[in-house]
Amino acid sequence: MLKRPITLLLILTTLGGGLLSSCQTSSRIARSTGIAQGFTPDSIFRLMQKTARWQLDSIRNKGWRHPARDWTNGALYPGLLAYASIAGDSTYYHFLKEEVGDKYDWKIVDGRARYFADNYCVGQMYCDLYAVYRDPAMIADLKLLADTLIARPHTEPLDWKNSVQLREWAWCDALFMGPPPLAMLANVTGERRYMDLVDSLWWKTTAYLYDPAEHLYFRDGSFLHKKEKNGQKMFWSRGNGWVMGGLVRVLENMPEHYPTRSRWVKLYRDMAARIASLQQPDGTWHASLLDPASYPVKETSGSGFYCYALAWGINHGLLDAKAYAPVVWKAWAALVSCLHPDGMLGYVQRIGGAPDQVSYDNTEVYGVGAFLLSGGELYRMAGGEPRKK
Repeated sequence: MLKRPITLLLILTTLGGGLLSSCQTSSRIARSTGIAQGFTPDSIFRLMQKTARWQLDSIRNKGWRHPARDWTNGALYPGLLAYASIAGDSTYYHFLKEEVGDKYDWKIVDGRARYFADNYCVGQMYCDLYAVYRDPAMIADLKLLADTLIARPHTEPLDWKNSVQLREWAWCDALFMGPPPLAMLANVTGERRYMDLVDSLWWKTTAYLYDPAEHLYFRDGSFLHKKEKNGQKMFWSRGNGWVMGGLVRVLENMPEHYPTRSRWVKLYRDMAARIASLQQPDGTWHASLLDPASYPVKETSGSGFYCYALAWGINHGLLDAKAYAPVVWKAWAALVSCLHPDGMLGYVQRIGGAPDQVSYDNTEVYGVGAFLLSGGELYRMAGGEPRKK
């Protein structure tokens, strides 16, 4: 397993988007495409800074929109850490450590919903901060949960009934909630069995929800035969965005010579090609991927994760920059157009489980997380280097 560096200085340059991963330099094509559109490392950094500060100030001044360990915030934290890693700003590390980790003793929720993937999404942040502080208490409960997951049979069908989501990854957005913290746990502990668990359960979900003809995931079993108004299959943008976000976060923590890595890479490339083909003229992906006309307004919580995942692939040499950089920079320009002057991100579809309408004034923490993760990868594509505060 890859080991994360121990010192805070090195961690600040590696967390939240793999800024100093094995692929050290951005493609010349990718960089020049961004520069041609007026995006520079400094301009990207300033946009990330404004958005991250707005979000942190909102939590401090108005309180949490959702419980601190909720899945919504679990998707926010990687974005905040992506910004912190570029900015060299320990403020965000200290805030998450004190106001989330220490406050809740680094626990995953107990009770009937303990094995609900939403409730261990926060484990991504626990692993990131463990890599900074090296305090075993930070991942102790996540490790206990992972050990229990390994011991469970996972033989139950994924049909959307009998609260199956409390036991299995039976809906597509679970692939951002559950696999990344377990893959990160495998990375920081060096214990392959956690990656083997991710591998086994990911492909179980994929066998049920992935449409190999469309290269997209249905949201859950109840969507397998649903149709949009135009007669197309119903594929939710945010759900598939979160699948791609989960894919790259697993790949980032997976050893290069892991036995099934090539299978993961093929899935990623197949989805990337399909998603790129579905980008709308406004640069985003609308709430319904195959019926954008029924949801004509841009949407940022799905688009942010597509932008992040595609940029990550360029930066790691898995996608051709000539083909994908224009898609990524167009998406970034669209995301930036959704920012309010004070840094609030708009056009974020509200909490739900299917395509829905959205407006400029709709914001949510998970959309901010996706925006900041995108910014981290694009900063790198533009040739930016980690800063010192």
